[in-house]
Amino acid sequence: MDDRSETQLQPDLEPNLVEAILREAGPSPTQDALLPILHAVQGQVGHISKETIRSIADAMNLSRAEVQGVVSFYDDFREAPSAKHVVQLCMAEACQAVGCRALAAHAKSQLGVDFGEATPDGAVEIKAVYCFGNCATGPTIRIGNRVHGRVSPERFDALVAPLRSGGRSA
Repeated sequence: MDDRSETQLQPDLEPNLVEAILREAGPSPTQDALLPILHAVQGQVGHISKETIRSIADAMNLSRAEVQGVVSFYDDFREAPSAKHVVQLCMAEACQAVGCRALAAHAKSQLGVDFGEATPDGAVEIKAVYCFGNCATGPTIRIGNRVHGRVSPERFDALVAPLRSGGRSA
C-alpha cells in the first residue's frame, strides 16, 4: 500500500463517481458544500480534473472560474494524478532558518526532479508546502500522513529510499 490518502481511478470511472458525490450533496447544493464535495472527489478519485470542475460548477450553478479558484487556492487539491508517494518539504520561514533550502536542494538533486515533478518511474514526487505547525523541529517533511522533523539530508535519503524501491517510508 502506498502513502497516498487518495486513490487513482481509471478515467472512465471518474464521471460516475463524481455524479454519485454530487447526488449525495442533494438536489441543489449550496456554495458552502463546495469544499466537502471537492474533498470527496479528491479522496476517491485522487485528483480534480478539468471535466470534474466543469461538472461541479454546472451542478452547483457556479462558474468554472469559481470552482477552479478554490481548487487552485488550496494546496491539497490536485488537478492531475500524483506520483505513488508525495514528499512535502516545508519551505516556511521557521524551516528556512534551520536549513530547509539546503534540504530542498539535496532532495531535488537526489531525486533528479524539481518541486511539483515526479521521478521518471512515478514513485516519488516532491512538493514545496508552507508550514506543518512543526516549527520547533524543522526542517520538516511530510510523507503521506506522517510528519518528520529535524530532517537532515541523510535522514531524507533514509526516509525516501524505501519509497523508491516500492516500499513505505519508516
